[in-house]
Amino acid sequence: MARIKEPVWKRSRRLGFSILETGEELQRRNYPPGQHGQGRRAKLSNYALQLQEKQRIRFTYGVNEKQFFNTYNRAIKMDGVTGHNFMFLLEQRLDNVVYRMNLARTRRGARQLVNHGHILVDGKKVDIPSFTVQPGQTIEVKESSRNMASIKDALEANVAMVDYVEFDKESKKGIFTRLPERSELNQEINEALVVEFYNR
Repeated sequence: MARIKEPVWKRSRRLGFSILETGEELQRRNYPPGQHGQGRRAKLSNYALQLQEKQRIRFTYGVNEKQFFNTYNRAIKMDGVTGHNFMFLLEQRLDNVVYRMNLARTRRGARQLVNHGHILVDGKKVDIPSFTVQPGQTIEVKESSRNMASIKDALEANVAMVDYVEFDKESKKGIFTRLPERSELNQEINEALVVEFYNR
């Protein structure tokens, strides 16, 4: 399982980007951590900008370097715009879909739900966070896990619902209805820089 061991808020400040996509990390101190954090940021080279964008996306979705590169290689082989396909594949990860259905407050929490066997896909237990969910597939919480406090808290917080998933809070069941449009994803992300990074 991919893990970010450094505090998420510190990493967000270093990248100048909200990994949690809530903006909370940068509200109080929107400068890099450390004693020199409030100094002027150095101008980044093209390579540094590409690397920074890669890290922003990788840490947002919580995947390790190998998973990230393998996902990119899958995107290359698909029809259409490589950068868009890459983002869609990341959105199709089971842990991300669970997060988008508001079953967890963070993607890290969603990954834990999947790993611990609390999630069913089309009625079958799937405990692999990187499992690719196809449009039309049903995601639900296992019956014995439906009263978990963490799931109830996440549903009450209602932080991540999007138009390309449907979810019923009562039955704890939802459907990944379609692939997202690029306009529905984080507009601060520039996936074209990742394509440039790997095409160097």
